[in-house]
Amino acid sequence: MVNQFAQIILASKSPRRQELLRLMNIDFRVVLKEVDESYPQGLTPAEVAVYIAEKKAAAFTESLAGNEIVLTADTIVCIDNQILGKPEDGEHAFEMLSLLSGRKHEVITGVALRNNHSRQSFYDVSEVYFRNMSSNELWYYINTCKPFDKAGAYGIQEWIGLTGIEKINGSYTNVMGLPTHVLYDKLLEMNWLKVAG
Repeated sequence: MVNQFAQIILASKSPRRQELLRLMNIDFRVVLKEVDESYPQGLTPAEVAVYIAEKKAAAFTESLAGNEIVLTADTIVCIDNQILGKPEDGEHAFEMLSLLSGRKHEVITGVALRNNHSRQSFYDVSEVYFRNMSSNELWYYINTCKPFDKAGAYGIQEWIGLTGIEKINGSYTNVMGLPTHVLYDKLLEMNWLKVAG
């Protein structure tokens, strides 16, 4: 049995993050707030992911009840220290995926946990290796899955992940948008979660 000692607020509209929390048997509710996701120049990709996650969590500072925790996350795709955000249109998505094709890139998710008394921030990194993919394959994926809400223009759980990814070093769920194994450890460490047999 999963015993939860706090009400978790997930500040994310991502269906992947919601699905992962449900699979972890964690109760949560979704609350969304508009947050400017800009960041200072000079940060490393990992620092960017954590900075934005913390910025999202800070928006809840005044509105948390005593037993509530806000969980925020930001996932970025990075190749050659270049951060690939969400594509603006099909051509932009094709440009990104062409850059990733046949190469290794990193997916970094920054996570922030915050209540009225404490806060935790962390990140996880996964290395993803794409096989060489043809233009026809990339356009097929873009036209059928329309990955315009995804960093790096792809979702690993979609067609391109099943057919184009050769291997991953690191967490699969991190690439989906939430490093569940690290999150679980942090919730236990903060005494916000306990599992009994």
